[in-house]
Amino acid sequence: MGASVQVLGPRQVPLGGLRAMRVRRTLPARERSLVGAWCFVDHYGPDDVAATGGMDVAPHPHCGLATVSWLFAGEIEHRDALGTTARVRPGEVNLMTAGRGIAHSEVSTEETTVLHGVQLWLALPEAMRHGEPRFQHAVIPALEVAPGVRARVFVGELFGAASPVETGMPLLGAELVVEPGARVELPVDASFEVAVLVDTGAVSYADRSLSVGELGVVEARGQVSDGDGDGDGTGEASTRHTGLSLVAGEEGARVLVFGGPPFGEEIVMWWNFVGRSHEEVVAAQASWNAHEPRFGYVHGYVPRDEDGSWWIPAPDLPGVRLRSRGNRGG
Repeated sequence: MGASVQVLGPRQVPLGGLRAMRVRRTLPARERSLVGAWCFVDHYGPDDVAATGGMDVAPHPHCGLATVSWLFAGEIEHRDALGTTARVRPGEVNLMTAGRGIAHSEVSTEETTVLHGVQLWLALPEAMRHGEPRFQHAVIPALEVAPGVRARVFVGELFGAASPVETGMPLLGAELVVEPGARVELPVDASFEVAVLVDTGAVSYADRSLSVGELGVVEARGQVSDGDGDGDGTGEASTRHTGLSLVAGEEGARVLVFGGPPFGEEIVMWWNFVGRSHEEVVAAQASWNAHEPRFGYVHGYVPRDEDGSWWIPAPDLPGVRLRSRGNRGG
């Protein structure tokens, strides 16, 4: 018998400034705010760049979170206030840990004709959220993990494969390409909340049907046993989820699998900031809009359009006090 699956549908939202591209967002949602530490899921494309203009997100700030960029098609250039210039392509991952604060820009390259991918955020725990910002990039190999199933593990560990990027907390993020009718059991620790996002095709996830753009979430069931005692989730686990199967439909499928232990802290999440109080977010907004040095400066970004902005100002705060939220409810 399959595990109970909560299904979240996407909503269309603009990403960026005046000529914002449209993305499909499943987290945060009214029904749920996080899956493990994952607090934000944007899914976009495939977009014909000649028709849509592609991605052109001017410098903007982040704090209290980490961004994970993963592409299925196309290429994006990342620039940040650390002086980093890096491109991300299919099969590669960019992980930017904002910590106390950083600014960056994201632009699809001139060589890109089709843009297709996801942007994911991680809420940083208290012990990490005031740390120094940093950037990591890695190429992730594809492995055959079952007949007709290939996986790339870009965060954490799955199927015995471990990502080379370091997150400092137990997490899971992987791409699975599943041939028509192929089946795979997901060997995920039972202490993890586990989500599947469908990019192409259709799947049965723990006996629940999911179509393109839908996010299916299975709750945590057990406790992790971290054999090395350092809290990074790399030790032997005492239990695994049961009935956590994934079966592709007749056209095959590509999905993302991500998760982690329930995030034990409430957060205040607004625009590009993750904090713990209304006052923290107000201070971050004011600091960015005043061009204070907290988030640094991104050099080398040039707007694609002559009338484009060189930065994205933080919008006005709502006229109510921002409230914190935990695992469920927005």
